[in-house]
Amino acid sequence: MAKARILVVEDDDRQRQLYCEELLSAGYATLEARSASEAEELLSREQVDLIVLDINMPGVSGLELLPRIHELHPGLPVIIHTAYGSYRDDFISWLADLYIVKSPDAGNLIEAVEDLLNRQRKGTESGKGD
Repeated sequence: MAKARILVVEDDDRQRQLYCEELLSAGYATLEARSASEAEELLSREQVDLIVLDINMPGVSGLELLPRIHELHPGLPVIIHTAYGSYRDDFISWLADLYIVKSPDAGNLIEAVEDLLNRQRKGTESGKGD
């Protein structure tokens, strides 16, 4: 089976690099975007299996990008990964499959990615033969 491709949308260079390194170590292929516009450009030409999306970014925020992803790429899993728990109550964030508050340990992000991809695979497999 091919490696899942994860798009990490994070404006902080060190955090983005850390998440990509952790995802690579866990066996995933990664793509990186520093902004919403960079993410949209990548999504227009690349196939990805999941998006890890920061909220607070310069210019267009992750919450502004999320409905566009949902509209243009229905069914593409998105994990909001932010330092702020307060956005969880914003109804736009409900479009995401998971909402995770950042921590110094990237382990919970990796677990969330694995869980979400496994759920998606099981859903796809159960739809076969219908």
